[in-house]
Amino acid sequence: MKNEVIERDFSCIRDGLTIRGKEFLPIGDQLPAIIVSHGFGGNSKDLEEYCRTFASWGYASYCFDFCGGCANEEGRSDGKSSDMTVLTECDDLEVVMNYVQGLSYVDDNRLTLMGFSQGGFVSALTAAKCAKEVEALILLYPALCIPDDARQGALAGSSYDVHDVPEIIECGKMTIGKKFHETVVDMNPYQEIMPYKNPVLLIHGTADETVHYNYSVEAQKSYELGQCHLQLVKEAGHHFTDKQKASVLVSIHEFLLGKKEVLTIDVRITGSEVRIEEGDDKQISISFTGSCECPYFKGEILQGAEDIQDYHEGKLVKVRAEYALEGVDYEEKRCIIHIVNQHVKGELKPTITTDSKALDFLNHADLTATLEGFTDGLTVRIFSVE
Repeated sequence: MKNEVIERDFSCIRDGLTIRGKEFLPIGDQLPAIIVSHGFGGNSKDLEEYCRTFASWGYASYCFDFCGGCANEEGRSDGKSSDMTVLTECDDLEVVMNYVQGLSYVDDNRLTLMGFSQGGFVSALTAAKCAKEVEALILLYPALCIPDDARQGALAGSSYDVHDVPEIIECGKMTIGKKFHETVVDMNPYQEIMPYKNPVLLIHGTADETVHYNYSVEAQKSYELGQCHLQLVKEAGHHFTDKQKASVLVSIHEFLLGKKEVLTIDVRITGSEVRIEEGDDKQISISFTGSCECPYFKGEILQGAEDIQDYHEGKLVKVRAEYALEGVDYEEKRCIIHIVNQHVKGELKPTITTDSKALDFLNHADLTATLEGFTDGLTVRIFSVE
């Protein structure tokens, strides 16, 4: 069956230590592959749902436990946390890459790395080192703050004297060694990641108190112009809620399909009213305003924007949002963009008409959208092949 996915354990060896993980394998041959890396103190169980989703998209998907990288002895791989550093995790990831690329059913020219927090930092460093082997890179709130934290004696929430670094550093749920500090304290992360030239997707929450989103803003500048897209998720912290995760997965899917986020529209709800209410059926009209500020277009939503939502037995069954924006395209020409956004076979599929010559491709494009909610509003992201 097309959607059948085989789940099974795998292992490989790095310097005498066994790295253990899980493979999620769809039906097929010469499959693209994606390797997902967990953050500091996390483990691969946190990533299995992501891997199942990627496998349903046709990707051979892999998650694993870093050697010594998991808290409370929850990791399945060998190694002590006191021996773990960012660079040993890079070595672990390289070994997993080599293992995956050696599989007969994997297309070794189509490998994506994805990482969360410290796993994002490790993925970025590894992609820079193995730039020709990594087709795409996805970084979710990558912990490029680690060198700065070391310079402040504050690695992973710890507190120590940088002039007299202890052999063992207590970091709450786990301990790390002095070597961790030594490997990163003089590192410039933005220079380290610069050699990678292929497409990058950076996703970071604006309310992240563990890794400030400014680290991703700066990281975007290190990558090739036009190759790195930064997606800031309003009000998201150092983990995503289920609704934020659902939107992020749409963004990742579109990125892997080679599509770009062409319009980012921040919507503010201004009112709502019940239009129809008959038995278990109800129709609600939601009015809104908002703005768009992105590389392709800058402008405001015009008066009269409306979202019609139909409910049956309390469940949303139909959505049709219609609105227009007025502003300037990337050639600084005045224009209007008219958008109708509605569900089609489980996806949000907007149609656009615009009088902008520069944005004429939107008139004919196969577009996809996702929504990210925040207090009193939402962000609409529209994706297209350029």
